[in-house]
Amino acid sequence: MNIKVMLVDDQTLVREGLNSLLSLSDKIEITAQASSGKEAIQKSAKCEPDVILMDIRMPDMDGIEAVQLLRENGSRIPVLMLTTFDDHESIMKAIQVGAEGYLLKDVSLEVLVDAIEALANGKTWFQPAVTERIIQGLKENRTSQNSDEGALIEPLTDKEVAVLRLIAAGLSNNEIAESLFKSTGTVKNQVSSLMGKLGVRDRTRAVLKAIDLGLL
Repeated sequence: MNIKVMLVDDQTLVREGLNSLLSLSDKIEITAQASSGKEAIQKSAKCEPDVILMDIRMPDMDGIEAVQLLRENGSRIPVLMLTTFDDHESIMKAIQVGAEGYLLKDVSLEVLVDAIEALANGKTWFQPAVTERIIQGLKENRTSQNSDEGALIEPLTDKEVAVLRLIAAGLSNNEIAESLFKSTGTVKNQVSSLMGKLGVRDRTRAVLKAIDLGLL
């Protein structure tokens, strides 16, 4: 079954371009388009897409406000922010209001399709450049008073911290396994363990929590 996607961007050429590109994939079906956050909220309630691709800066209602209202209205449709803005403020606002992914518009079609698939399967997706910007901004804004490991459910092992650092660098489980000379299964178990100890459900929030605790 194809993944139903809604495109939200105020520029007609961008929407048409994305529509043409994504139509090349046999996994995706574009079921709706909108030119503002307000229109996206109205249409999403009717067509119920599996994933929403959302620009940030749009007239009438921007993407950040739209995601916030979707979540306040009880919508759990995954939202992938697709934008040209890679500043820390925009990225953090998107995460805080409930976006599940954040990509820049210069990504390849393959990466975009992978991200859409990930969100449709209940996962998150943040490209390495975005993750690095998040980490940099959080480290710059971290106060001199760091949280201690008492905030953890259980302290991380040295091996789990090593895996966490590679997650923060944007590596996949397969890439981490190759880097540490471990099996992919072992890495998956360590990722699950460290996320449990951090009390988070996805890799991006694991990195954010680790930074907050002073582990990275």
